[in-house]
Amino acid sequence: MQLGYAETDGRAFQLTPRVLDLGYAYLSSAKLGAIAEPFMETLSENIDESVSLGVLDGSEVVYVARVPTKRIMSIGLALGSRLPAAVTSMGRVLLASLPEARLQDVMSETTLTRFTSRTITDKKRLERELESVRQQEFAVVDRELEEGLRSIAVPLSNRDGRTIAALNVGTQTERVSRELLVGSILPKLRHTADQINEVLKRR
Repeated sequence: MQLGYAETDGRAFQLTPRVLDLGYAYLSSAKLGAIAEPFMETLSENIDESVSLGVLDGSEVVYVARVPTKRIMSIGLALGSRLPAAVTSMGRVLLASLPEARLQDVMSETTLTRFTSRTITDKKRLERELESVRQQEFAVVDRELEEGLRSIAVPLSNRDGRTIAALNVGTQTERVSRELLVGSILPKLRHTADQINEVLKRR
């Protein structure tokens, strides 16, 4: 009830119209995943790495499409998986796109958990990182969520130019250096995002 999805008269509970927002959000995400997946598959085949699509839900990023490789990582991700936005490349792209007031609301509700020795756990430092993401329009997370895991993400936009999702490539640090990630994979990731954005603009 606190979130406004249900109400009571003191004896019985009933759902409010706001619950329709949940269904709409789910359908929108499912539709987005269906649009993006063919482009994601092409990118994954091209670079031989996992490609994922996520949306922001509060302080978490929710995976709505994923094309994995056969390589095994300790983090098992499937559709609907949730991770803290603050320690994922997709999450940082999405947080950086928020209006300042909304970002501050999310940050005030976020507990920064240390996953590795590299995890950013200071909110001021995270805010500076998000400002860099906002300016460069991509995010790299390097061994902050898991040792051996490095990822890069870019935004996806609707026809109004508003960021609605993020697209990322996840790699293993022993195979892909940060320089290779930014110098070689990022242009291909951006090209894929541009292709998806073109389709979204026509919808």
